[in-house]
Amino acid sequence: MNIYDIRNTEIKELVELCELHAEFEGSDYDRTDKVNKLRSDIINSNIIKCLVLVSADSSKLYGYCTYIKQYSTWDASWYNYMDCLYLREEVRGMGWGTKFIDVIKKDGLSIQWQTPISNLRAIEFYNKIGAVSTAKERYKLILE
Repeated sequence: MNIYDIRNTEIKELVELCELHAEFEGSDYDRTDKVNKLRSDIINSNIIKCLVLVSADSSKLYGYCTYIKQYSTWDASWYNYMDCLYLREEVRGMGWGTKFIDVIKKDGLSIQWQTPISNLRAIEFYNKIGAVSTAKERYKLILE
């Protein structure tokens, strides 16, 4: 398997992985226009980075990781915010999560992210790689 930046032709399968990710976390997912939005925001903008884990023959996506460069006023420094890291069940525990994070680390910036408190396996993994938890509540204000 290989990890690389997502290709335009793989966006449709990314949407499928996003839906599986939402299901895994017990959230709803609306696929409406996601292919076009993700293509525009990831492929065309080059602001959001999306890495994918792909079978050796490039026929199936087994995972994805998205991140974006952000600024911390408190730390007065840039960091990468990892928005999503998801792996299909059949490849979990095989070191691919660590490999995704290793790719992000190549930017030389610290990494921040969050995970649901119910995702004990992810929390165990993050603790294992030396990450430190910071407790905060996450809010969102939806503008329609």
